Formats: sequence, structure tokens, C-alpha cells
Amino acid sequence: MTTLSIFDQSQPETARTVTENPSEIRELLAGKGIRFEQWHTRDLPADASQDQILEAYSNEVAKLKAECGFQTADVISLNPDNPQKEALRKKFLDEHTHSEDEVRFFVRGQGLFYLHFGNEVFAVLCQKNDLISVPDGTRHWFDMGPEPEFTCIRLFSNPEGWVAEFTGEDIATRLPRYEALAGASG
Repeated sequence: MTTLSIFDQSQPETARTVTENPSEIRELLAGKGIRFEQWHTRDLPADASQDQILEAYSNEVAKLKAECGFQTADVISLNPDNPQKEALRKKFLDEHTHSEDEVRFFVRGQGLFYLHFGNEVFAVLCQKNDLISVPDGTRHWFDMGPEPEFTCIRLFSNPEGWVAEFTGEDIATRLPRYEALAGASG
């Protein structure tokens, strides 16, 4: 289930707010400029290709492209048997920003976005059918867990993709990781 946990960075061991209510999650994230939606998912084969996935969601993707000026969309998929899963997880675990919005729609599986606002960190465990759009310049990091299993549609303004600008802050090392938060959600 989609979960939002809000931490005070001075007390990172305990979330002061946890909710699984999609309307409340949407409202709390909107208050920070984060777009959060839940789209209806399509029945797709487990081995669906990028083209099949993009075709299944072509209306939603076209709407976002027109509304937000995105130029391209692709699909990223990761499974527990990927031999590079450890390196890929590590790549996204440090706090960073981008010069364009980071948009992901979860076609299957789950992943954990951490969003850093002043003294607060919002940890959003996104699940199948969740769309999250992290505005450019937002301090964040992503944890896919030790056994990643997800497929996401990503949208880009720059066809070359996102370039991470790392903040050098160690905040990501002080908060509970995916294993603690995803396990707590059930």
C-alpha cells in the first residue's frame, strides 16, 4: 500500500506522521509542490515490452507531455535477478537534485522516494498505479531496496535524461532505508 512517512531530520529514527490515505498523501505532497496521482493500471503480460507499456498508457503520457512540456518517455524495469542491482541501488541513494522534473509512474512493483524540505523529509513508498512528479531543484533520493522489483514509465524534458547534481549532504544515511519503511507498510 502507498505510504507517506514524514520525518524531522533532527529525529530521523521515528516518523512523526504516517498515512496510507491516498487523498491525504496527495494533499500533503501538493503542499510541498509534489504532484501525486493514482492512475488505473492496465493488465499487461509480465514480459511486456517498453513499446507495449507505452502504448497501454499512451493517453496519459500524451496528456502529461502536452501539459508539462515533456519531450520523451521511456520505461525502466528492474528485477531481483539483475546482476547490477546493488550498484544501481547505490547510484540513487545519495541526496541530489535535477534541473528538470523527475516523473515516474509505477506500472508494477514499488520504490521509495525521499523528498527533503528544510528540516522535514517526506518518504513516499510508491506502488503500482502511483504517479509522482518531483519538481526540478527538489532535494531527494530514491531507494529501490535490496531486491528491486518495479517497472516505471519516466518522462523527460531533456531527451538525454536526468543529470543528478549531488548535494554532498549525508541526510540519506541518517533515515530508515527501504527495508524498514517498506516492511512497515505491510
